[in-house]
Amino acid sequence: MGFMDDAKETAEAVGEKVSRTWEDTTDRIGDKVDEMKADADVKKAEAERDSVEKRNEIKEELRDN
Repeated sequence: MGFMDDAKETAEAVGEKVSRTWEDTTDRIGDKVDEMKADADVKKAEAERDSVEKRNEIKEELRDN
């Protein structure tokens, strides 16, 4: 009976380890997705800023002429 109990405990421990590993992996994927979204938001904001700056430069040039 001891062998079966050991095997059962080992199987349960492996199952818990796999479960924790899966949860960690999904957390890491979620973190990476959040990071990529934040990077995209920053790039979008920078592009918008550059666009506004350029538009303001053109307006200023037109006023001077």
